[in-house]
Amino acid sequence: MSVCYCTVTPDFPLLAENLSNEERTWEEIMQIKAMPVSMMQKKELKAKLQVGHILVVLCCIIQKQVTDSVNSFQTATKLRLQGFEQFKWQRRKVWQQMKSRWKETYSKLELWRHSLKKIEGTFGTGIVAYFLFIKWLMFLNLFIFLFILLFIIIPTVVLVPKELSGNSTDDECSRNYSDSSADSSFLDWVQGTGSMERTILFYGFYPENLISGDGDTHLYNLPLAYVAISVVYLLGCLGVIVKSAAQGFKERLMEGEGQFYQYCNLVFGGWDYCIHNEKSARMKHKALYNEMKVCLGAERLEEERQNRSRDEMIKLVITRCIINLICLVVLSGALALIYYVFDFSQEELNRKYLQNPNTDLEYLYRFVLEFLPSITIVGLNLLVPNLFSYLVSFERYSPLFVVRLTLLRTVLLRLASLIMLMYSLKMVICDKPEGCSCEDHPICWETFVGQQVYKLVILDFVTHILITFTLNWPRMLIAKYSKSKVAKLVGEQEFDLPKHVLDVVYSQTLCWLGSFYAPVLPLMAMLECFLLFHIKKFACLVNSKPSSVVYRASRSKSLFMMVLLISFIVAVLPVAFAIAEIPPSKSCGPFQGLSTTWSVVADSFEQLPIWFKSILFFFGTAGFAIPVFIVLVLCLYYYYAVSAANKQMVMVLKNQLVLEGHDKQFLLNRLSAFIKQQQEHQKAMRHVEMTNLNLSNAT
Repeated sequence: MSVCYCTVTPDFPLLAENLSNEERTWEEIMQIKAMPVSMMQKKELKAKLQVGHILVVLCCIIQKQVTDSVNSFQTATKLRLQGFEQFKWQRRKVWQQMKSRWKETYSKLELWRHSLKKIEGTFGTGIVAYFLFIKWLMFLNLFIFLFILLFIIIPTVVLVPKELSGNSTDDECSRNYSDSSADSSFLDWVQGTGSMERTILFYGFYPENLISGDGDTHLYNLPLAYVAISVVYLLGCLGVIVKSAAQGFKERLMEGEGQFYQYCNLVFGGWDYCIHNEKSARMKHKALYNEMKVCLGAERLEEERQNRSRDEMIKLVITRCIINLICLVVLSGALALIYYVFDFSQEELNRKYLQNPNTDLEYLYRFVLEFLPSITIVGLNLLVPNLFSYLVSFERYSPLFVVRLTLLRTVLLRLASLIMLMYSLKMVICDKPEGCSCEDHPICWETFVGQQVYKLVILDFVTHILITFTLNWPRMLIAKYSKSKVAKLVGEQEFDLPKHVLDVVYSQTLCWLGSFYAPVLPLMAMLECFLLFHIKKFACLVNSKPSSVVYRASRSKSLFMMVLLISFIVAVLPVAFAIAEIPPSKSCGPFQGLSTTWSVVADSFEQLPIWFKSILFFFGTAGFAIPVFIVLVLCLYYYYAVSAANKQMVMVLKNQLVLEGHDKQFLLNRLSAFIKQQQEHQKAMRHVEMTNLNLSNAT
């Protein structure tokens, strides 16, 4: 009987040595079976062989560990740092420890940590990404409000506004606006009228000049700060949105690399391990099943699309054209309705008996007229998307494209309604400086615009509360406690992620649209996000069941940021147009007497030193622009070359993975053949042993 020795070297892994020892042990067992001795002696030899094999394996493991320890010690000795390098290594180690401790502490103190874990454990990572999006928007609004508070509100409150003097037209307009009625009531708080117009909430409160308490020293250029801070926080919002959108796009692109293996990804990588509830696990099983069914349905639709006849294709194209035409007609009708409702409400409000209402009925009628445009916009945002969802079912698109198309049409409706409202407001205000007078209505059009957005924000928030607690909650109770199938069909509701995303994005769009005219609006938006988190949490955990459509975190984040980016661009365009083109009011605000709001920037630029203006002018010359353009082109080509090289390397690595798979398949085939050969050999040896035993018994 041979003895198995183990020699551990860095060139041979322990697993290969164990396999070699297994083969030797198997051969020795076969030799023992072939020996012409009694069965008792064979068992004793086999037991000794197994004990020896175990001891050899243990020796191999111990020797391998000792060798690894010696090698690591030698490597550490060779790589021991000295002097400044050791100091940098220690500093980096301390910094990493501080970062890890800070992350651990922050995770324990994280806002809504328990609620987010509960939502994630019940609905998965795709839905919790929506609530993280609300939290992200809340801190974004906090960032905007801090800028406005530090550079606009606090200087206005602390410093003293310059008193009006002289008999110019602008001073007369300002006096008329300041001396106008400022009564206050509950309706004024809701509408932003009355004494609310003279608060820090609206544009008209902020004066033209701020001076010191002695009345002589000019301390703060509020008009320049007003424009500069607006530009700064809008550019900051754009930067963080683009960064988050790019990150989400990168994650989605990495996820899309496996689109050709979507069924394998669903089976082996589709499970959400954050789920720890049995009911949620069953719903997740159902969701994965539904996603597989959706993928198969998409393939079936693609196969049907390829096999369509010419007549069917013409019929489908005509159907889609008709539905798109209907959507355009509905959208145009909605915009026309907003315009005519706004025009009607303004005409009625300009009547004399509504200027100074005397009866309760007149007060109520005036209140309804004030909110009529906002109610129209909110009502259209609630009703028209349901029509779009019904019409898209006849267009026979893939399920994923159906979600995107419905989302696009709904976003277009909401943003177009805001654009139409801004256009209606522009038709009311006086946009020609030479033709404006102090009696024009509205006297302070910037405050009037801020009031309209303020009413939209309040009405939008009230709508969320009413729909969640007075409509969807009773529906859930009916579906939960009723045994009727009709009641369950009407009462059961899924958490429709695209719809809720549009609700939050619409609220944020109102914040961007009105923050220039109502500087405290970002604070209201922050508080709304805080309350909206709990409202949507109730709608998610109590009113809704998990959606049948699986939403992944990366896909959801990319969807949120793209919709938010489009809304940001649409919200900034009217504000930028008003700053650059429309003359400010003569009665209020920090830009009285200027041709446009942007004129304050041009005037401030003219006051700069000549050398500084020369440097800035040089940045606009061809001598600076052409070299910068060449450098940017070279950088673009460099990154393109790096990207092409990375793509080539990815292809090479993919081919290597394929070859590795072939090698593994070859080794598995060889192993199967070896096992089969050993089994046949063992069977033959048993047959020989039985033959020898029969012969010995016969003799």
